[in-house]
Amino acid sequence: MIASMRTVAASVAAVITSLCAGAAQAQAAAPGHQALTGAWDRYGTVNLDPRVTSAPPVSAPPLKPVYEAEWEAQQKAAKEADARGQPQFGGYAQCLPDGMPAMMMAMFPMEVLQTPGQITIIEEAYNQVRRIYLNEKQLPIEDAEPGFWGHSVGHWEGDTLVVNTVGIKEEVRFRGVPHSANMQIDERLRMLSKDIFEDQVTVTDPEYLTQPWKFTWKYVRKPGYKILEYVCEANREYQDPQTGGIRMRIGAPGPASSAPAPAAPKP
Repeated sequence: MIASMRTVAASVAAVITSLCAGAAQAQAAAPGHQALTGAWDRYGTVNLDPRVTSAPPVSAPPLKPVYEAEWEAQQKAAKEADARGQPQFGGYAQCLPDGMPAMMMAMFPMEVLQTPGQITIIEEAYNQVRRIYLNEKQLPIEDAEPGFWGHSVGHWEGDTLVVNTVGIKEEVRFRGVPHSANMQIDERLRMLSKDIFEDQVTVTDPEYLTQPWKFTWKYVRKPGYKILEYVCEANREYQDPQTGGIRMRIGAPGPASSAPAPAAPKP
């Protein structure tokens, strides 16, 4: 009887040991919060993981009918202008950054830095920087200074970083979609593997949208990459006063000078 009990106890101990070892291995294999740190590229073009599908294309915004027709007409006009080789004059031609949420589409590589109480995301294009303040209460929208990237607060729910952003300038528009000063952007960022993470984005704006606008971006780690300086310097593009399209100045601009212009010759 005693030998039988010893055998059962040994078996139970072996099972417990095995379970604990498995849990420890799973915990060691699962990426932690700090796994977000590093350089990232948009997933879907390089280093594809057969276990992770690419993010689907961003869907059309669920605009209210009063705004939808105008937005669709603007999109149609922009595509036609591109097809003619006469793109419309927009933010990029003015050296303006994307702002939120567009900067998160990672047009160029981006870097995530994690420090106590803050996560900083740097987009190489236009040197864009957004700061996510952890475990802080969000500002009332009316107190948030309007900006390109707004005011972001976040917290961890298990392995998911939950972020809320308010205070986006009304002229900062993703895909030309209009919005009110009360627009909010909610994000859920989580690691899908040790080298891939996703950002589930939800845009809420009852004034312009019939329902929340949802889409997802995914990113792949870019080991060893160092974010480059991106300065929109000596911009040659300007808006044609007649067509409204983009024109380009040909020839190097002359050196700046504080000397008065020479007098015009007498006739």
